[in-house]
Amino acid sequence: MHVPDGFLDAPTSIATGVVAAGAVAVALRGARRELDDRTAPMAGLVATFVFAAQMVNFPVGAGTSGHLMGGALAAVLVGPWTGVLCVSVVLIVQALFMADGGITAIGTNITLLALVGVAVGWLVFVAVRAILPRRLSSVAPAAAVAALVSVPVASLVFTALFAVGGTAPIATDRVLTAMLTWHLAIGVGEAVVTALVVGAVVASRPDLVHGARPALAARRAETAARVAAATPTGERA
Repeated sequence: MHVPDGFLDAPTSIATGVVAAGAVAVALRGARRELDDRTAPMAGLVATFVFAAQMVNFPVGAGTSGHLMGGALAAVLVGPWTGVLCVSVVLIVQALFMADGGITAIGTNITLLALVGVAVGWLVFVAVRAILPRRLSSVAPAAAVAALVSVPVASLVFTALFAVGGTAPIATDRVLTAMLTWHLAIGVGEAVVTALVVGAVVASRPDLVHGARPALAARRAETAARVAAATPTGERA
C-alpha cells in the first residue's frame, strides 16, 4: 500500500503530512514509557522485520500495490507508540533510499501504515485480549485478529483519501474493490505471520512482549499466591 508521488493531490498530501508529523511527535513522547534498556533492542528487531516484510510488493490493480504491513505486529511486540515509530522509520528509509513509496507521499504512507495500521491493530488486540483468558497463550490469537482487521481498515482509509484527493483517472469504486479484495487476502496472510512471530517470542521471552504484560503479571501473581498458600504460616513470618 505504498502510495506513490502524485497519486493524491497536494492538499491531501499536505494534510496527511501534518497528521503524520503530529502522530510521530506524540509517539516520541509515548515511547519513553514503553521502552527501557532491556526492551529497546526489540524495537530495532521489529523495524528490521517490518522492513523486510514490506519490501515484498505485488500489484493489486487500479494503480496500487499490496504487501504485508506489520502495524499490529509492531504494536503487540513493542507497544503502540513505539510501533508507530518503528513503521514510520521503515517507510522513510524505503522512500528515501529504496524508491518504495513517494517522497511527497511519506506523510500519507505514515498515516496509513504507521498510524492507522498500528492504532487499529492495537485497539483490536486489546479488545480481543480482554475477552480471552488472561494467559500467555491468548496473546498470539489476539494479535492475529488484530492483524486481520487492521489491514483492510487501512485500505479503506486509503480509498477514502483517494475519493477526496485522488488524481489518477480511476473510479473510486474500482479502487475500493481492488484494495479491499486484495487486502482482505493480505490480512489473512498477515494474521498467520503475526501469530507465528508473536507466538514464538512469547514462548521464548514473554517479558519482552509489550502485549503480554498483563498475562505475564497475572501468571506471576498466580504463582506467588500458590507459593504463599503452600508455605506454612510459621515460615511466612
